[in-house]
Amino acid sequence: MRIVFMGTPEFAIPSLRILLDNKYAIASVVTVPDKPRGRGQQLIPSPVKKFALQHKLSVSQPGSLRDPLFIDQLSNLEADLFVVVAFRILPKEVFSLPGLGAFNLHASLLPKYRGAAPINWAIINGEKETGVTTFLLEEKVDTGNMILQARVPIGPDETYGELHDRLAEVGAEIVLHTVRLIEAGKAIPRPQNNAQASAAPKIARDHCRIDWATSAQQVHNLVRGLSPSPAAFTMHGKKLIKLYRAGIASPTMQSAPGTVLEISKRLLVATGEGALEILELQQEGKRKMTAAEFLRGYRVERGDAFS
Repeated sequence: MRIVFMGTPEFAIPSLRILLDNKYAIASVVTVPDKPRGRGQQLIPSPVKKFALQHKLSVSQPGSLRDPLFIDQLSNLEADLFVVVAFRILPKEVFSLPGLGAFNLHASLLPKYRGAAPINWAIINGEKETGVTTFLLEEKVDTGNMILQARVPIGPDETYGELHDRLAEVGAEIVLHTVRLIEAGKAIPRPQNNAQASAAPKIARDHCRIDWATSAQQVHNLVRGLSPSPAAFTMHGKKLIKLYRAGIASPTMQSAPGTVLEISKRLLVATGEGALEILELQQEGKRKMTAAEFLRGYRVERGDAFS
């Protein structure tokens, strides 16, 4: 079986690796063009491109997925199957090329959390379980018939970064199993229940600002759902502070949401319901540090307000 693999970030690498480890022929790897970064605007390849080149795989980086030359190149590869993991939205003229079709790995239990940020939103919304799904591509994003799913529990303090890494490994196993089913002609796709669908839009800056009027549990979920990147933030005066880890605490006093309640043994902030203990944070322009380190070097008083 000849496979074209399409992906961009670190999340996709375990899936590509497991296909190589199981001796599948990767006809080509398709990823995004190199992007300029840093002060010198040096062109940086995607994580998937780096991995592919290390394993001496052919790499294609189309600027447009509708480019006739790119589509001709894909067609000439005569691939049996396209495997897509964390890539771009494919047009029909691309995903309809291979004889055995094209499937995508999505980091949620579809139809829940369709969209660009399913892992973040599952944590932010306080879900106790999520998972991965493989599904056949259709023109409408994340709506195709499902092939396989795997359920994964979410720990009460688990961050986006931690869950992301676990789902990447679980997803790789599901990708391999899906390829084997398709190869054997035993895949039985089933439709999604659109009535159960929910959205997971791309994370914007407005999503990251902490609303201290919500409950301590909701703030805790926001912090871990955005950690380590892009990170939830709050303001102390004119200074922006990012939060990376927090815990829920029982307040010893009731105060307005955002009020600093304690700065001695711990950094405690009032919310609309309960209090949040800040465990790890970062002042803009400084390194990430524990709350104890922060309190030793940053001027914050009991009664101050985070906003």
